[in-house]
Amino acid sequence: MINCTRLLLAKKGFYDEIRYVKGKPADTNRPIVVWNTTKSCNLRCAHCYFDARAKKDNGELTAGQAREMIDDVAAFGAPVLLFSGGEPFMRSDLFELGKYALSRGLRTVISTNGTLITKDAAKKIKDAGFSYVGISLDGLEKINDEFRKERGAFKKALEGIKNCHASGVRAGLRFTINKHNFRDIPGIFDLLENEGIKRACFYHLVYSGRASAMIKEDLTARESRDTMDIIFEKAIGLGRKDADTEILTVDNHADGAYLYLRLKKQGDKRALEALDLLRINGGNKSGIGIADVDNLGFVHADQFWRHYSLGNVKARKFSEIWSDESGGLLRNLRNRLPLLKGKCSRCRFQDICGGNFRVRAEAFYGDVWQEDPACYLTEEEITGARDG
Repeated sequence: MINCTRLLLAKKGFYDEIRYVKGKPADTNRPIVVWNTTKSCNLRCAHCYFDARAKKDNGELTAGQAREMIDDVAAFGAPVLLFSGGEPFMRSDLFELGKYALSRGLRTVISTNGTLITKDAAKKIKDAGFSYVGISLDGLEKINDEFRKERGAFKKALEGIKNCHASGVRAGLRFTINKHNFRDIPGIFDLLENEGIKRACFYHLVYSGRASAMIKEDLTARESRDTMDIIFEKAIGLGRKDADTEILTVDNHADGAYLYLRLKKQGDKRALEALDLLRINGGNKSGIGIADVDNLGFVHADQFWRHYSLGNVKARKFSEIWSDESGGLLRNLRNRLPLLKGKCSRCRFQDICGGNFRVRAEAFYGDVWQEDPACYLTEEEITGARDG
């Protein structure tokens, strides 16, 4: 996750105390934990990495099992527990478990399609102490509703954001970039400004779940560069108008290198400061700074690695599973740089990219260690001289 506003305008962001902690020993790092609370969802979005559907799976974590997992995650020192899905609002115990996690010292957030956030639900979010709600809008009304296969989904999600704001809940927008919606991005920035939405995360497509069928719907390198230029320019413009606005990109750490190169080319004095922050952040954190517990209790290196389980919290504590490198995947992800191939093996930005998304390389090439196909940097950019 790259805080464009921070890097471009030197404005501190909401979670920067987690993202940019200089000098923190690696062995004290604990992951942000994503919990897929249920597979049940009221929508059927084309790009769902979890392949969510209307009916929940048998064997999903009970409230009691969830509390045990929360106790261990909190004791282990995880800074954030993200309640995701499916659609987390399909769980009747969402607010109870959110309040419980908060009582154990965890910062709690929700990732949702937003269509079920009524005024009453927004009040319950506030009462349960959730610090942030990320609501997905993957385009303006026409494109979003086509993407979600639900007419009216855009209006319901926007109403969910408004209900959160009215209840004093911090809420932001989540947008997954692809060929169908990238031209809507300027309009999304207009929406942010007009509706007073203070945070937006622009996600790159990861080929997992139903999104595995969308590899050809990902942007070309040229389209990615042009899209990032638009996002950076819009972030600067909106950030100068509103000091509280925060724009981030997610799931492609080539964005960090591209942003740095842009600042350097412009002769901007913030280039070296941005490079320093990007190095602190370190790039992709799959198996390191982010973990996933799915609805059945299986632990994964992140929410996109569902085809590879590290263990199950019903049988073994999360902290024990996360600390066990005997299976090889965690050990390799945590020491990945010598294993990288292709373009990623030659790249001078390994320290700020971390080899980008290994699961995307696996989906595209059938090889976990091949280059990330979504990297849009040129050969000259990845092999040229660099400051710092």
